[in-house]
Amino acid sequence: MKEENIEMASDQEQNNGPDAPASDLKEPNSSNGVKEETSRVLIAVRFRPKWPPSHYNAGNIPVMDAEWVVVPTEHGVEVGQVLGRPVVIKMPMKVLSPKVERLASTHEIELYYRNLDREKDARDVCAERVRALGLSMKLVRVESFFDGSKVIFYYSAEGRVDFRELVKDLVKTLRTRVEMRQIGIRHETKMIGGVGICGREFCCASFLQGFDPVSIKMAKTQNLPLNPNKISGICGRLLCCLTYEHGIYLESAKGMPLLGKFCDTPAGQGKVVRQDILSRTVTVVLSDNTQLDFKISELEQHRLQQKKKPKSSAAHSPKQKRSGSKPGTEKKRQEHSTASKDNATCPKDRTKEKDLKTKGKNRRNKGRRSPSKAKKNK
Repeated sequence: MKEENIEMASDQEQNNGPDAPASDLKEPNSSNGVKEETSRVLIAVRFRPKWPPSHYNAGNIPVMDAEWVVVPTEHGVEVGQVLGRPVVIKMPMKVLSPKVERLASTHEIELYYRNLDREKDARDVCAERVRALGLSMKLVRVESFFDGSKVIFYYSAEGRVDFRELVKDLVKTLRTRVEMRQIGIRHETKMIGGVGICGREFCCASFLQGFDPVSIKMAKTQNLPLNPNKISGICGRLLCCLTYEHGIYLESAKGMPLLGKFCDTPAGQGKVVRQDILSRTVTVVLSDNTQLDFKISELEQHRLQQKKKPKSSAAHSPKQKRSGSKPGTEKKRQEHSTASKDNATCPKDRTKEKDLKTKGKNRRNKGRRSPSKAKKNK
């Protein structure tokens, strides 16, 4: 057995899924910032039953609903069926979109159905060998290339699986290259399909091309109940639809007082206990435990009115602050302050007074005799 017949890949290597087109709709960075638009004819192509469709540029090829076309994919050339009518869309010229190569012939359509039968047989063989070898893995999907050069087996497992013996048996039976690709729980749900709690088909199985990161903070921002049964999907992960309106809620929540914070309202200061982001209203609990709803426009208008009010001088005067003191104390303070002002002298006057005092002391001391000199004279 040749080593080239055995290939392995992880789920991280395939972020866009197995059914992604050869080049998605991506816009490169424009140098001058000016986008030149052009009209393109886009069609939706489905490669397998219950697979999410991929979009292609039909160009000048006349394509109608339910027709078969040959398109490029990451696995090479594939045959798919058109869903719906073509749609003319204006988009920048630098946007890359995969093009339809041609309409499929009758022989190519027959090969397509043969591949479907081949995938079913390969799935049965693989499931039987998994049970025989006792491997703890769940087979999710089998995909065969259009030219039959390779077969990919998608499976899910909690940990690593030693499937070397399994691959040997599959290569010997199918006589082609075999690849075992492990996927996560979200990709498994996308491939199996189903109906969500909203009553519609899974977003990942109907139109999503990839998975965006979802956090519990998105549910908190949208004021959704943090009940795992209500914000989680069948896969056990957070709902992908939490990301759809997250940006709108973030933009609408700008300028709104936060929960648990105090704010000034026309009825007085209170604590914010509830937010309604879409209607731009908040519920505030006042000091007397009454709850009132206010619009953000009302709070902003009240804030502007408070800023425009002039500051009264009486409110900041020291006399009004000391109004609670005993009677007569203010009069005594005033008398004491006036007396201290009258008695206050400048520093120059104080130095002159000191000089005069020292001169007077010296004169008095000259007229006196010391006791030692008096004894000598006697």
